[in-house]
Amino acid sequence: MSGFVVLTVLLIFAGFLVFGGKKNANKEVFLCKTRQVLPPLSFFEDSGSDRKGIMSWLLSTDHKRIGLMYLYVVLGMFIVGVCLGLAIRLELFTPGKTIMEAQTYNAVFTLHGVIMIFIVVIPPSIPAAFGNIILPIHLGAEDVAFPRLNLFSWWLYMIGTALALLSLFTGDGPPDTGWTFYVPFSEFTTTNVNTAVFAVFILGFSSILTGLNFITTIHRLRAPGGLKWKKISLFSWSLYATAWIQVLATPPILGITVLLILAERILGVGLFDPPNKGGDPILYQHLFWIYSHPAVYIMVLPAMGGVVSEIIPPVFARKPIFGYKAIAVSSLMIAFAGSLVWAHHMFTSGGMSDTAVLVFSLLTFIVAIPSAIKVFNWIATLYKGSIFIEPPLLYALGFIFLFSIGGLTGGLVLGSAGTDVHVHDTYFVVSHFHYVIFGGTGFGLFGAMHFWFPKIYGRMYNKNIATTAWTLLMIGFNLLYFPLFIIGLQGMPRRYYDYLPEYTMGGHQISTVGSWVLALGLIIMFVNLYIGMKKGKKIGRNPWGGGATFEWFTPPSPPPLLNFDSEPDTSKGPYSYKGGVERDE
Repeated sequence: MSGFVVLTVLLIFAGFLVFGGKKNANKEVFLCKTRQVLPPLSFFEDSGSDRKGIMSWLLSTDHKRIGLMYLYVVLGMFIVGVCLGLAIRLELFTPGKTIMEAQTYNAVFTLHGVIMIFIVVIPPSIPAAFGNIILPIHLGAEDVAFPRLNLFSWWLYMIGTALALLSLFTGDGPPDTGWTFYVPFSEFTTTNVNTAVFAVFILGFSSILTGLNFITTIHRLRAPGGLKWKKISLFSWSLYATAWIQVLATPPILGITVLLILAERILGVGLFDPPNKGGDPILYQHLFWIYSHPAVYIMVLPAMGGVVSEIIPPVFARKPIFGYKAIAVSSLMIAFAGSLVWAHHMFTSGGMSDTAVLVFSLLTFIVAIPSAIKVFNWIATLYKGSIFIEPPLLYALGFIFLFSIGGLTGGLVLGSAGTDVHVHDTYFVVSHFHYVIFGGTGFGLFGAMHFWFPKIYGRMYNKNIATTAWTLLMIGFNLLYFPLFIIGLQGMPRRYYDYLPEYTMGGHQISTVGSWVLALGLIIMFVNLYIGMKKGKKIGRNPWGGGATFEWFTPPSPPPLLNFDSEPDTSKGPYSYKGGVERDE
């Protein structure tokens, strides 16, 4: 129960910090005065309050500072998750024990999944980090609709993260159930599942508040004078679709499901306990995947519908986006259709009729259509474009390649009941999942970091080193995950501590070497960005010489506290391109 005591204290403290204290009633007057200063102070220099130092960040209601705090924590936890993943790969380098015992292995892959899924990618990676930083600027707004609620959602995220880490060091050992917390094992294991599950519950509320904030912001704070729905950026459309999933799927499904696990463990209600109380463990799988499959689109939609669509058209292809309306509508179609396909995770679980299997298999194929629309439109945009090869474009192209592999293996192979029965719960599923989430969301996040880095910091990183890092990441990623497709097709089960010798050389050892190459690429990428942030060449408003969304024309780099030093021009479409502009370097 120590985790719950800590949670109560943290919630009281966060509420006092966010909603209590000095209101600073003169804030708006103070902020308006800063807009009259030429040149305007950047948001790094002007916090909008009298606070100084670290507290000017921890208690800031400025969307850009909150977005950066999300980003820094996400990257820190991503590094922790990568280290756990490297430990898993090192253990699997040879059959039998390599560096850890079986129980430790179970705890390590559980924490790897919990950290990567619930702390890194749902929703902080792109929606909460770059959504906070960029969305209000794309809309011509000075901030999100509810700045204090935005700060409170970050504090909830930090509390959930702290509880997840606390589960490692309290109770009877780290949780060992896998990130899905499948019953009946999660009911009866003596490890510290309670704290980890409650951490997921808190993180879910952070996601809900972020989604509510973004929906209201997009509806109510678009720039006056002409920023209609058909003129907002595709990044805004992707965040809008994602926010609806966060608001509609998270409260009734994820929240209730994880609370039911706590009720099972603490109260013994027996909902999922068949031998003792007549419960049904398959019910838990339905409840979990009704949320968790739409959550895949929470993870990937902002990268897929937003970041890639911002990078390719007028910025690096030097032409208007092909099929703006189709890409915008396809984001909403993915959000809707992705909520109807959860049972393809359960083709081997039993309890489903042949008709139900056929329906869910068909729906899984249908959800691939809007995804294919996006890929077709990106390629059509690149066709006959005046393409400039820069690091953000490389990450966008890497996204298309890797996500296409993940989509084809999942949407076709795993979506078809006949083939899914053969590869279910094998390393084929592990590889597919990482191609979609790491190859999709991960490379989308890296692309966003390289694309908006000069706008956020007003400096440019070393492009040659960034290209080298991208090359190593692509090589390492495919060396790491593609062999897992092969051993999965051969029947290697996932999550196993030990394996037969025939899976060693052609599978696990190549995969482990690939993880080392991938880690090297990540180190080079992060070091290059850090050096660029501190010592990179200073740049102007539009270092890429393209783009038609507001951030490249109106705000300086870095943006001022209220984002704009002049009224944004809403007369043009978001991706109109007529000759471009000179690079402001």
